[in-house]
Amino acid sequence: MRGSAPDDASRTRRRAPRRSATALAAAALLVPLVAAAPSAGAGQPRSDALQRAFGDAAARYHVPRGVLLGVAYLESRWDGHGGAPSVSGGYGPMHLTDARTAVARAPEFGADGEDARGDSARPVRATPRPAARRAVLPDRLPERLRTLPEAAKLTGLPAERLRTDPAANVLGGAALLAAHQRALGLPASADPARWYAAVARYGGQDDARSGAAFARDVFSVMRQGESRVTDAGQRVTLAAAPRLTADPAQEKRLGAATAQRAAAPGGPGALECPWSVACESWPAPYEEYDNGTNYGNHDLADRPKDQRIDTIVIHDTEGSWETTLRLIKDPKYVSWHYTIRSADGLIAQHVPTKDVAWHAGNWFVNAHSIGIEHEGFLAAPDAWYTEAMYRTSARLVTYLAAKYRIPLDRQHILGHDNVPGTTPGTIPGMHTDPGPYWDWAHYFTLLGHPFRRTAGPDGGLVTIRPSYDRNRPVYTGCEKAGTPCPEHGSTAVRLHTAPSDSAPLIQDIGLHPDGAATTTGVNDTAARATTGQRFAVAGRSGDWTAIWYLGQQAWFRNPRSHPTAVDAKGLVATPKAGRAEIPVYGRAYPEKEAYPSQVPVQSVTPLPYRLLSGQRYAVGGKVRADYLYAPTFDIARHAVVRGEDVYYEIQVGHRVGYVRAADVDVRPSES
Repeated sequence: MRGSAPDDASRTRRRAPRRSATALAAAALLVPLVAAAPSAGAGQPRSDALQRAFGDAAARYHVPRGVLLGVAYLESRWDGHGGAPSVSGGYGPMHLTDARTAVARAPEFGADGEDARGDSARPVRATPRPAARRAVLPDRLPERLRTLPEAAKLTGLPAERLRTDPAANVLGGAALLAAHQRALGLPASADPARWYAAVARYGGQDDARSGAAFARDVFSVMRQGESRVTDAGQRVTLAAAPRLTADPAQEKRLGAATAQRAAAPGGPGALECPWSVACESWPAPYEEYDNGTNYGNHDLADRPKDQRIDTIVIHDTEGSWETTLRLIKDPKYVSWHYTIRSADGLIAQHVPTKDVAWHAGNWFVNAHSIGIEHEGFLAAPDAWYTEAMYRTSARLVTYLAAKYRIPLDRQHILGHDNVPGTTPGTIPGMHTDPGPYWDWAHYFTLLGHPFRRTAGPDGGLVTIRPSYDRNRPVYTGCEKAGTPCPEHGSTAVRLHTAPSDSAPLIQDIGLHPDGAATTTGVNDTAARATTGQRFAVAGRSGDWTAIWYLGQQAWFRNPRSHPTAVDAKGLVATPKAGRAEIPVYGRAYPEKEAYPSQVPVQSVTPLPYRLLSGQRYAVGGKVRADYLYAPTFDIARHAVVRGEDVYYEIQVGHRVGYVRAADVDVRPSES
């Protein structure tokens, strides 16, 4: 949302140091990961140990094994995460929550003084950033944040073991499900259909709507089946049950309770969410303050009638759900359209999609986009996102993309870290979330648009696609400046000046205008290509592939045995014949002749990058220049300026950029 931890000493002004979640689990990792499993030699658990643990827990607590596997898949995809807590304080495959233990995972932040509106037509009056602070939990935690202590009581197992031993964690989850079944007055049936209401309670202890959505997803997973190797090397399989349905009586009762909650004050009403998710209204204020001389925290508009919506921006909150909901209510803060809770995927909508939220730091992007925040921390890689949140987010994005005809690709579904600066001076301050640990490949698989090869080696483009679990580049600055981050799967590859790991990293003169070398900092995006991004091929050498990037030839390791990119084809933009170089822009504003007298002309300032003759860049789309003039609370003074200039969005570097159609030739990459 508002940035993240520092990556080196020169950039500490952007975020105060935060503590890695790894430290929280250091002592816990002394406990064997699958204590109940027999060794397969050299002290390693058998690869079927976790599968057997699900069977043992099912037998002990009389819960159908398929139900246990389905619930765990929705919570964690069966991963144990080495005993580290999730963003919402959940541990292990069953996501047993113990927020009081996990609360020290990272400091939270409020406003940081940056202009997220990104519009020079309105004076910047940003709220100063308060000091970093730890989350403060209430005396009485909601049930969704304290399921692990309850599981410890039910099983008689120490809480420490439930946090760190996956087999014990599965036992705790089974005990909770059995307790929910009893509390509902239902028998411990061998029929998975009879566990529908208990599954809903497990996934949404505090909210019937999120519980109902969780149960629908669990039963969908059980119908289709799943199989994968976990982060600890455990092969787990859930056999498909294509004819499985929920118990009709339980489904009806749950549906009635959900409808009653929705009809209550503050219920969905005209919320813009798909029917299959839990969604609530938490509106952002549109208010004047400072005696009417300022206002916040968004702008009223009539999109897409007045301006197209063609982009969705993915953020992380850099704070807890509770902190985020408090901040969105502050008219002096900024805004975004939706927030998604990690624990269960509950969605809160804050701003109607027709209105313009202040979230991306680039007014042109804000005017054409929808911003979605996800409860999480960029620089705490072990504070993992739940599968429930990934799936809910994917459903919301699919719904919005269909509603506004937004292509489901990485040129239109951007991370906040892919949004360009508006001018050279704003580039160093642009935010870097959701960062290198957001799993774009899994996310786009859930969107129904996985990144696959679409051409042969002569296609002219590549789509970045490393194996998330296997791709583990070293990052620094998660805990404090210069120190290594925990080893973790990543969605990004590093870019070098030559086909060698020892070659220097590519330079970004916009991000480092002082000429400082690119770092391995978790926030330093200067030499980073991310999953789903498409680039034009500039060369190949053995296990290395070169792409055109920020006006340079950039190399990344792409071995045939374990490729980190797949071949693709599409449109590319190249400087027109006779042009030695062309500029790149951070916004597609109209030519000065298009502005009426009452609207100040907005300068179209080039970014510091120059694309040289013969270089090619993947085209994301064609846009006609426009500018939303909205500097006042009084919408009668707002105007949309439309120009004759046409631009192409291109993948210029880690961030997208815009080039004038008059400056480039656009042609198929294969030609």
